[in-house]
Amino acid sequence: MRICFFNDQRLGLVDNNQVRDISEILKELPAHAYPYPRHDLLIAALPELHDKITALAATAPAIALDQVTLLSPVQNPGKIVAAPVNYQKHLEEAIEDTATFSRAHVRKIQETGLFLKATHSLVGASEGIELQLLERRTDHEIELAVIIGKTCRNVDYEDALAQVAGYCIGLDITIRGPEERSLRKSLDTYTVLGPWLVTADELSDPSQLEMTLLVNDEQRQHANTRDLILDVADLIVFASKFYTLEPGDILLTGTPEGVAPIHPGDKLCASIDKIGTIDVEVKPIVS
Repeated sequence: MRICFFNDQRLGLVDNNQVRDISEILKELPAHAYPYPRHDLLIAALPELHDKITALAATAPAIALDQVTLLSPVQNPGKIVAAPVNYQKHLEEAIEDTATFSRAHVRKIQETGLFLKATHSLVGASEGIELQLLERRTDHEIELAVIIGKTCRNVDYEDALAQVAGYCIGLDITIRGPEERSLRKSLDTYTVLGPWLVTADELSDPSQLEMTLLVNDEQRQHANTRDLILDVADLIVFASKFYTLEPGDILLTGTPEGVAPIHPGDKLCASIDKIGTIDVEVKPIVS
């Protein structure tokens, strides 16, 4: 299945070039009182709702895909966990470019570890990126985003992919500088997720996915997830040693070489095999 949120928080099932409005299914989610759970209730319930979603979509109203505003397909992640320098060629370009990449942040991922991005940085593809601190260099980074589907801790490699609800395209927008990554990457709109969630039953093997990012029709990044230093299962194992992973948690798996600056007015087009394409506008922040 391909699940999306669109327009005014409507829930949709993507069917070719249409979106089936299945918002009624949200009434099936359990009610909660304060204190509210930290995880995403829809992501947690997807396996048990699968058949109901399929049945509802068969008769649900359809809207042309190019007529909807695509929001983040995950609305309530407890955390966004990200992997730095997880492609060898990106590590090499960072080592060579001493003017852009702080030496304190250019180490192998096994030494650096993972980092967290603030959840308020999350937007959907149609919402766009609002650049802030325009005097600083800000770069694009395309990444495969993994959405956790189960509560888990200390996961074994063989069981890691069974914890996944699905996959999205992610853009990890980054201000360059000496500060910690979590600060420079957590500005509002600096995590783009979309265009929808492709459930793990539809994409069972994330290890051979081509990805491409264009800026104003110029190719900037092109790689394959087979080139990850730590693959998706390795990253889940690594992250679950430090954090309890919960439904809706987003794991950004790292960006390949080719990162470069973006500016207001730029148009980004990011594609990943078996997931889709997102078109994202870069805008100056509106005060």
